[in-house]
Amino acid sequence: MGKYSKRQILIKGLRLKCPRCGEGQMFGGMFKMCSECDNCHFKFEREAGYFAGAMYINYGVTVFIAFASYFALDYFTSISFLQNFILWGAFSALFPIFFFRYSRSLWLSFDYIFNPSEPPDSRREGTRPPSS
Repeated sequence: MGKYSKRQILIKGLRLKCPRCGEGQMFGGMFKMCSECDNCHFKFEREAGYFAGAMYINYGVTVFIAFASYFALDYFTSISFLQNFILWGAFSALFPIFFFRYSRSLWLSFDYIFNPSEPPDSRREGTRPPSS
């Protein structure tokens, strides 16, 4: 993991930054993930199926927020069941679209925490790639 703590890596993930260096942007658009970090060349795009865990993160966060908020509104307000159900049903349909980038970034950050990878020797600071 190098010079960053687990907490710092997760914060970088929430900021949609590279988990290794914290400088490079992970996304070039709302749904377009960069293939690698512009700064340290950490590979973001992985093999097919790699980001299945990100879907679980997205689903879990959505369900947690929707359930907790549904019961909180039911308990603290006089909102009807149907209004509450429609509100959190719509939230559950739209929030995962917003949270898509964050779930991918967090998944990649978790992976980096448990399986840190160092840059190839030719890309480390202070070294030059071999000449052809």
